[in-house]
Amino acid sequence: MTKKQQETAHNGVDESLAAQVVGTLPEWITQLIQINTLIANRMGVVATDFHCLHALHQDGPATASVLAGRVGLTPGSTSRMIDRLADAGCVKRVPDPDDRRRIVIEPTAEGLDRITTYYAGLTARTHGDLADFDDDQLRTLLRFVEAARDSAIAEVDRLRSAQPDE
Repeated sequence: MTKKQQETAHNGVDESLAAQVVGTLPEWITQLIQINTLIANRMGVVATDFHCLHALHQDGPATASVLAGRVGLTPGSTSRMIDRLADAGCVKRVPDPDDRRRIVIEPTAEGLDRITTYYAGLTARTHGDLADFDDDQLRTLLRFVEAARDSAIAEVDRLRSAQPDE
């Protein structure tokens, strides 16, 4: 069996190609972290605050405790984060429509507009990159991104539940 045949023998996957994909991901992630950090700085918040704003944008309004869980912060850190985001005009505290005793945090239109504006360049570039793929390739890419996201979520859960140095 040739080296190429050995590389593709496992489920028909070219292991060296899979290794190239996996090897490329850290640099891509690093660049995305840098983009998020630059945008957070321009919005007058820190990167963790910016992750909170993304969580609110993706998942909708939430209580402070739910937000703490989404972004992995303590309740005290979450309160300070919400204060910074409110001071920057990115979120507001509103009564929970289901329980007026509770307060939920929701993104402001201004905050979401600012994010959209800052991400316009990357969004346009990404659409341009995706235009080079046919529908079958896009379905495969989407399947990979969803699987990688689910794996990352599972790893976050594992690391949060494990004792340090396990």
